Amino acid sequence: MLATLDSSACLGIEAYLVRVEVDLSPGLPIFNLVGLPDTAVKESRERVTAAIKNSQFEFPPKRVTVNLAPADIKKEGAAFDLPIALGILAAAGQVKLEALQRYVINGELSLDGRVKSIKGSLSMAVAVSGTEKAGMIIPSENADEAAIVKNLAVYPGRTLYEIVRFLNGEETITPARVDLSEIFKQTAACEADFREVKGQQHVKRAIEIAAAGGHNLLMIGPPGSGKTMLARRLPGILPDMTLNEAIETTKIHSIRGLLPPRVSLLTQRPFRAPHHTVSYAGLIGGGHFPQPGEVSLAHNGVLFLDELPEFPRSVLEVLRQPLEDGVVNIARAGSSLSFPAQFMLVAAMNPCPCGYLTDPDKACSCPPFQIQKYLSRISGPLLDRIDIQVEVPRAKYIDLEKDACGEDSDSIRTRVNEARVLQAQRYSQERKIYCNTQMGPKELKKYARVNQEGKLLLKEVIDKLGFSARAYDRILKVGRTIADLEGERDILPHHISEAIQYRSLDRNLWV
Repeated sequence: MLATLDSSACLGIEAYLVRVEVDLSPGLPIFNLVGLPDTAVKESRERVTAAIKNSQFEFPPKRVTVNLAPADIKKEGAAFDLPIALGILAAAGQVKLEALQRYVINGELSLDGRVKSIKGSLSMAVAVSGTEKAGMIIPSENADEAAIVKNLAVYPGRTLYEIVRFLNGEETITPARVDLSEIFKQTAACEADFREVKGQQHVKRAIEIAAAGGHNLLMIGPPGSGKTMLARRLPGILPDMTLNEAIETTKIHSIRGLLPPRVSLLTQRPFRAPHHTVSYAGLIGGGHFPQPGEVSLAHNGVLFLDELPEFPRSVLEVLRQPLEDGVVNIARAGSSLSFPAQFMLVAAMNPCPCGYLTDPDKACSCPPFQIQKYLSRISGPLLDRIDIQVEVPRAKYIDLEKDACGEDSDSIRTRVNEARVLQAQRYSQERKIYCNTQMGPKELKKYARVNQEGKLLLKEVIDKLGFSARAYDRILKVGRTIADLEGERDILPHHISEAIQYRSLDRNLWV
């Protein structure tokens, strides 16, 4: 007796279909599981056996062979419990096989037959939507997440007993429904608001420019000057997420099992702030079964690295590829995976080991060679990839004691959205470019035109300060964003002048 049905599994952040084949044959009662299963999949034998018996069904006293095809791809996780259990019951004649084959099925089983949540259900739903299946049966906790995919019937399963009765036509299960417009409407406003930040007007201006053009940002200042406070308010002024961005971001967090409870779609841009002890694999991704790292979890959002020089240099250097390409490639002996990593890098650091080099009220105790050694922990190529470098001084008492609040995040986000609309229109004919920071040499020549006065200013600065070619490109990109915020078609000299001010480390202000 043979039964076949379809399930799915994730490889990277994408899913693929897995054919579950179950054969019952005469012989000693043995349960064999083949098809390159990992430990969690192999342990499904005990979970499936107990779940079937505790759900008022008879486990067949025969030789059970389960194959997961394609057999040359390693299978991981407990999401095959439910399809394996249903396949065994179908082969034993306790479930209608024709009804079973109409769906793609995934779910982990507890010993009492309850269906538990799984990872990656949104990716699985996307894979199923391109097939001729009638729908998918998944745990009820994941149903709303999978129902985000249009034109796909998603049936939430709570217990093995309930799902068997549904397949046998003895019970009905209502497909899950979600209202995307309502999800976006109910998105809570960002709790951290720029209204709470007093003073630091020039830093707020730099952050607004960074948000408007998608630029990477480095803040340099003494301890307690508000660098972390400012960084945490950046997601609140970034442009509203599109549906495609929300789905892609949700897929990555779903694969890692990091979706908050009762959240089916992430509609706020992520903010990731790993500690400086993070490992290479933790930041970039990897592992025996490659998983997305912090740079991918920050996709379409912000990656904040506080105390930047404290990160191991080898860890920081691996950021260079995702900062340029917006993708992380992880190669293994048997395969190669790619994870999206289109994020804004926001970093904070002290100007010296003690932190008070630029503080007018507190003397620095660091000798010059220590300052130079501290700053040299960040390589030149990495600094070149950071568009905006801004000094954050300690806030003055006169600013702190004011009752008046600063401009709120909603007002700033309105200007940022207007600038992004201009950029979307400008790059509508370009491939994979939607903001200024993504411009390449060809786009810079086409869209970042500077008049003669601006060119003379650039020439003088480049020659005197020795900026690199990449720094020159960054100045043009930032200047283009400043012009967009003012609604100017061309980059004017004062735009270039302001952009140059955001290259603090390049200008060797302290050493």
